[in-house]
Amino acid sequence: MARDEQLKKHWNYIVTTLSAKFADGEELELDSVIYLIGVQELGQMQRKFKKDDKVNLMHIAICRLLEPYGYYEFDYVDQEGWPHYKIKEELPTLKAGEQSVLMKEAIVQYFIEKEFIPEGL
Repeated sequence: MARDEQLKKHWNYIVTTLSAKFADGEELELDSVIYLIGVQELGQMQRKFKKDDKVNLMHIAICRLLEPYGYYEFDYVDQEGWPHYKIKEELPTLKAGEQSVLMKEAIVQYFIEKEFIPEGL
């Protein structure tokens, strides 16, 4: 199967599954999936988050997602349990569509590592 087709198939599985669990079936968008990954990485699922926290959660997710690509490196966890990353390499300038594909690829890889996507899908 072509790489683009496989990415689309995995992405649709992620969105469908997460939408059913967290959005009453209403389709989640890319930024919502990134937010959920941030919550997962923070590990404080029961907590209510303020607006500033939500931005920080998305930052955590983006750093974690792009870490395998060499853009970020995990640094430490602060006293409140928030992970911190340092920039290893500046992100290249990408068009909006290219950014979306990069993030979707990183998200699919993240969920493969977490064994969320069934083997053979």
